[in-house]
Amino acid sequence: MRKFLFFILLIIVSLSYLFEVDRLIVKKLTIFNNLKLSYINSVIDVSTTIEKYFDQANNISKLRNENSALLEYKILYNETQKKLETVKNLVLSINLDKDLSEVKLTKVLSYINYNDFTKVWLEQEKTDNEILGLITENYAAGIVVQENGKAVGLLNGNEKCSYAVFIGDNKVPGIFISSKDIRNVIIKYIPIWSEIKVGDEIVTSGMDNIFFEGLKVGKVTKINRFPDMQVAEIESYANVLEKKHFYTYKQNPKSDKKKASN
Repeated sequence: MRKFLFFILLIIVSLSYLFEVDRLIVKKLTIFNNLKLSYINSVIDVSTTIEKYFDQANNISKLRNENSALLEYKILYNETQKKLETVKNLVLSINLDKDLSEVKLTKVLSYINYNDFTKVWLEQEKTDNEILGLITENYAAGIVVQENGKAVGLLNGNEKCSYAVFIGDNKVPGIFISSKDIRNVIIKYIPIWSEIKVGDEIVTSGMDNIFFEGLKVGKVTKINRFPDMQVAEIESYANVLEKKHFYTYKQNPKSDKKKASN
């Protein structure tokens, strides 16, 4: 009987021990699993953070490049808009015949000689010897000639700048040339018998095929009479030394045919 009881107690103790060991193992494994899960989650969080950082850095770099490109486009857009507005105002005001003329916007690049502000390089190629008209704000500003395959602007007041004009309502002919004072150029070769007066307005005549007829030049401020001709001192309208852009005017050869047919 004692042996049987001892055997039963042994079984109970053994089973209790096994259950405790099992609980301990389960507990230890749970802690291990928790540590493992915590480690995995930490690695995932760090990886995600690093990935987000590099994505943000790439996005920032991409946005900076896009902003830089957009800024360049904006500058070009604004510049083009200004040019288009200027061209639009010019065409509307002087009402040129598109079939008989060619008008181009050109930019002043630099002075040719630093002691002469009336002779400038223009941003335009020119290979022929045809003289073009130079226009600013609906006023005659000078002429364009060719030097070494490039366009040279001879502004009002330059010693080599000249073109044909009409004076007053009677359209008295004369030639616009330079004087010592750039603001008071002169009109020479005015017929001695023609009647002109101070205040008469001068416009281009178009008789030299440089300009069209009617482009404003200036007004008469003084008249000098000589035995063979009259010379008028004038105040020109165009402030040519202040301009960075001009328009070149070229008469279309078709206009000669139109004049002939008329």
